[in-house]
Amino acid sequence: MATRIGVLALQGAVSEHVHALENSGSQVSLVKNIGDLEGLDGLVLPGGESTMMRRMMDRYGLFEAVKQFAAEKPVFGTCAGLILMAKQIEGRKGPHLSLLDIDVKRNAFGRQVESFEADLAIKGISDHYTGVFIRAPYIKSAAANVDVLATYEGHIVACRQERFLCCAFHPELTSDPAMHRYFVQMVNESR
Repeated sequence: MATRIGVLALQGAVSEHVHALENSGSQVSLVKNIGDLEGLDGLVLPGGESTMMRRMMDRYGLFEAVKQFAAEKPVFGTCAGLILMAKQIEGRKGPHLSLLDIDVKRNAFGRQVESFEADLAIKGISDHYTGVFIRAPYIKSAAANVDVLATYEGHIVACRQERFLCCAFHPELTSDPAMHRYFVQMVNESR
């Protein structure tokens, strides 16, 4: 049976994540309410604006449902999704989902007009990967149980902790499916 991965469809480049996951061999479902989580093997939390995404998750009753889902299944957060997953967020009282033992800084590389692309080496995934950074966060620090996968200018921009994967950039905005393939592989291994 094919792997079924959901994409939280409240904000962000949802269709681009769907396309990348389908090209990586997964069946994909949009997650807009609690019932959409049923039967999924993994979940992607896309980019967007983390505070607004949290408000929308609360409005649709998804916040606790996603936390319960993440207690057993793999989750991949990109950009704002990374912020939602962090246990510490600079300048914010308390975390959102509190899944990853990381401390993050929001909008760490500057405003939208300062968006950029960078060549990254991502451990176990790609030696040359184009990271698309748009109002991107970075990870200020990670606990010893977090595997740092990529850095940019000395800052952590991708990591994995057990069944959780995150990156500060937007892998859905490139033609390189390496990050999504890696997540699909993680999901397959956890089934």
